[in-house]
Amino acid sequence: MPSLPGLLGRIALVAAVTLPCLSLATPPDWAPAHGWRKKNDARYAGYSGRSWDSDFGVQSGACDRGRLGPIVGGVVGGAAGGAIGAEVGKGNEAAIVLGTVIGAAIGTEIGRRMDEADRSCAGHALELAAPGQSVTWMNASTGVSYKLTPSDKPEGANGCRKFRLVATGSFGLSEGRTVACPAADGTWSLSPEVQLGRR
Repeated sequence: MPSLPGLLGRIALVAAVTLPCLSLATPPDWAPAHGWRKKNDARYAGYSGRSWDSDFGVQSGACDRGRLGPIVGGVVGGAAGGAIGAEVGKGNEAAIVLGTVIGAAIGTEIGRRMDEADRSCAGHALELAAPGQSVTWMNASTGVSYKLTPSDKPEGANGCRKFRLVATGSFGLSEGRTVACPAADGTWSLSPEVQLGRR
């Protein structure tokens, strides 16, 4: 049996090793430091210059519509894209692509089949996908699956990205390419050059 001074020495050694480790550990969810970090130190930096709390699976190549649905479900209408940041802005928002971008890429009729979760998957893919990385998702309600692939070549200093979008459904396959540019609120709209070229 160790002597009392030897036992106290071992306890002091264990405390000296473990206490600094405990103080460096990640705080629990309820701790103030954790809440500050979650709100002010987002992990995902987007092409628009914004930071996002979630990538909704985009960086792994599959957008999670199930998680996006409740976030964007209450925002409807033609100008919904601009409303996403203002309405949702509670730390769990997503980027969004406006309808003109989709119409330019795969046609207006197919673009109309996309709901806000589809547009958010497209926007978040443009925000966070690496050049040349494909992001896929499927809308179970419409039966349409999508694959968006940003170009591996930059489109300039303004953050615009050329991309390819493929939609597959009962209509067959529709595929197109266009250029979208980000706004500070994470809304992606058609590049002015593309709009001028379509007149």
